[in-house]
Amino acid sequence: MKSIVSTRQRRKDARPQELLDAALSLFVEKGFAATKAEEVAALAGVSKGTLYLYYPSKEDLLRAVIRHNLSTEIAAGAQELARMGGPAGDRLQRVVADWWERILASPTSGVFKLVITELRNFPEIARFYAEEVVMPGTQLVESLIREGVASGEFADVNVQQAALSVLLPMVMLCLHKHSLGACGLGDPALEQPELFIRQHLALVVNGLRRGPARL
Repeated sequence: MKSIVSTRQRRKDARPQELLDAALSLFVEKGFAATKAEEVAALAGVSKGTLYLYYPSKEDLLRAVIRHNLSTEIAAGAQELARMGGPAGDRLQRVVADWWERILASPTSGVFKLVITELRNFPEIARFYAEEVVMPGTQLVESLIREGVASGEFADVNVQQAALSVLLPMVMLCLHKHSLGACGLGDPALEQPELFIRQHLALVVNGLRRGPARL
């Protein structure tokens, strides 16, 4: 009896994650508006009522998907940054490369496609996404660039624009992955996206640094 109870408890503990995984898969494949709550429940192997016990609405479910897959990873990046030493440019490359590996190279990257295509119709979720993802991520990159400027490692640049120069190409890479790339029409130069990311970060950081560029 004890083993049966333990198994049930493990299943219950795993259920929120299973629901979030199912929701992410369907939201990216079908779109948020087109996905029905019962479809998410069926893919996760539970009833619609069970889904609503954990997430009272589809909007709450999407918020949980964003928080679990993106917000927590950005927070982890901030914690990792606090433990790092070395030049600002090196740390910037490490943090952003880690983001790529954990977020953008994973199924989570589909959230960016979802945001671009649908959030204009859901302003409250758009605001939530901006506060939970866009602002913290951008501020973290800005803090590193600002530190580099203050130490003299970087030239005196517009920090906000420099941060966007770091981040926006990565978002475009995600959109390419879930549009042309998903149709087998991706650019051959992006077949190894980690190489693109590495060169992109090197170009940006060397552009920020004072003195001759180094690739």
